[in-house]
Amino acid sequence: MKMLVHIWRQKGRFAVPVFLLLLWEFLSRIGYLPPALLPAPSRVFMTWGDWMFGFDESAQDISGRWFSDALASSTRVFAGYSIAAALAISIGVAIGWSKFIEKTIEPTLQMLRPIPPVSWIPLAIIWFGIANKPAIFLVFLGAFFPILMNTIHGVKTVNRDLLRAAAMAGAKQSQLLRFVVLPAAMPSIFAGLRIGVGSAWMLTVTAEMVAVKSGLGYSLWDSYYFLRYDLVIASMISIGLLGYLTDLLIKAIMNRLLRWQHAGTVQGSRA
Repeated sequence: MKMLVHIWRQKGRFAVPVFLLLLWEFLSRIGYLPPALLPAPSRVFMTWGDWMFGFDESAQDISGRWFSDALASSTRVFAGYSIAAALAISIGVAIGWSKFIEKTIEPTLQMLRPIPPVSWIPLAIIWFGIANKPAIFLVFLGAFFPILMNTIHGVKTVNRDLLRAAAMAGAKQSQLLRFVVLPAAMPSIFAGLRIGVGSAWMLTVTAEMVAVKSGLGYSLWDSYYFLRYDLVIASMISIGLLGYLTDLLIKAIMNRLLRWQHAGTVQGSRA
């Protein structure tokens, strides 16, 4: 019984997507879904395979270019996301820890936060031109605020008893931040990092549609113009897959750094 439960835990996560793909294929084969509007999964995966490996040129001019497109998008995500994470965590800790910095900086950031990142596209193109820089800038904007707000929340909700105990033991302000505040705020910070990486992928695709001439977003938009909906769907699956793998990486780092938290949480009880 335990073996079956273990197998289900490992394989059960694929049950829903496999079921949906089979249902999609079935409805396409019986003609319920018009191929001109929603191609069958078999066709999508054949085209996706040619996009990756270039075996029959069904992907036409992007045949065999998937890895270069994926690398271009991933590079933009990594650059913008890294800058956003470094700045958001630093500023978030400062705002959460210092009343003076909170009163000085936070109002400006809160006025900028509601502005949709896509509304910065015209300015980004004017400032940086048609290249990688506007895409990196938009990724930065998309990832910055989720990480910032979660970092502020994490710092502000640190247990005061921990701070008092460390202060009574002779800890200085810098030691309180390093050894008490940051570890206690890490769960909230990682929540922001996971939300931010999803926003980063969404924004890099948006930027590639209008400001860059390479990447998965550009291929998606270009395929739409030529009514290649199999490539459009393949692009969407590619973006979702890369975003999922990126989130898994952050989650693995989080689980490694926050092992101390697992024993007393729901996550730990289900391990």
